This record gives sequence, structure tokens and C-alpha cells, in this order.
Amino acid sequence: FEGCSSLAQITIPPSVTSIGKCIFKKCSSLAYVSIPMSLSEIKDGTFIECKNITELTIPSSITTVGSSVFMGCKKLAKIIIPSTVTSIGDGSFLECSSLKEIEIPSSIKAIGIGLFNGCINLTKVKFNSLLISIGESAFMSCSSLSQITIPSSVTFIGNRAFYGCSSLQQITIPPMLASIGEETFSGC
Repeated sequence: FEGCSSLAQITIPPSVTSIGKCIFKKCSSLAYVSIPMSLSEIKDGTFIECKNITELTIPSSITTVGSSVFMGCKKLAKIIIPSTVTSIGDGSFLECSSLKEIEIPSSIKAIGIGLFNGCINLTKVKFNSLLISIGESAFMSCSSLSQITIPSSVTFIGNRAFYGCSSLQQITIPPMLASIGEETFSGC
């Protein structure tokens, strides 16, 4: 289906147990997707540049969200990630410029590289209390974030994790934090 510019909605039937990488990439009119409980993984690049998806609920059958899955989904404003998801790949929400808030479920222990990079309207991040690391450039250029409370469980923050968060006014750093990368808060 890659590049099917007229495809507006899709309901994946429950008989489907696996879908390939980048299957809906650049389906620019795609606005509605129903993901069945028969899937356990959303593979790399599945919805890259599906610019009309506004919201999505990931079903509880999903345990893994690959890299760059929602990259460039400019209208994605709401996503619900269930506690069954244990891994989200790097850059999965890169440049999702309409995303306003996100809740990281307790099943996620690490925020990957560039996960929310360029989410310019992201104002609220609810971290879980079991989070261990925040990857390189994870929230880079999230220019609407005004405050961040990093949970006490976090021991590592990667290079440029909050680089260019120009509205950031308040940061709470936990006492057990062992490592803060280069340029982590530059441009704040």
C-alpha cells in the first residue's frame, strides 16, 4: 500500500497476524486505521508520513512498536500506548507536530533516540516511575515544553535530549541521575 495517496481508511482484519515494514508509508490521505488484536508488533516505518491520521489507540496485543512508525504524521494529536508495549523504536514520533501530550506507560524502561524529536506542540509528558533512560535527542526541538519532571528512577539522559526546548522554564532532575549527556539542555 506504500504511496497509495487516495487510501483514506483501513480496517486490518483479525486474521492478519503480521504486517510488513513501511506497509502504509506515504499514504497521505489515510485518516483512520483499525489495528486488530491479532497483531503483536507494529513494524518499522508502518505509518511514515501518513499526514491525515489524527488519533490512534494501539491495541493491548501490541508489545513492540518499531522505529520511525509514526514519523512525519503531522496531524497525529492523540495516541494511546497501552502498558503491554515494552519497546518503542527510535524516532517513532519524530516530527509529529500536532502531538500535544504523551503518557509513557510503566512497561517502557527506555526512551529511544529521537523518539519525540520535532514534536513542536508537545506541552505535556507524563513519565512513568520505572523509566531508566532518556535517549539522545529524545525531546529535541520540542519547543512548546515548558516543564519537565524527570522521575527518580532515571539514571541516564543522552546527548541533546532536550536540546532546543526553547519554552522550558522548569526542570526537576532526580538525585540518583548518574549521567547527563552533552548539550542536553542547550537552547532552552
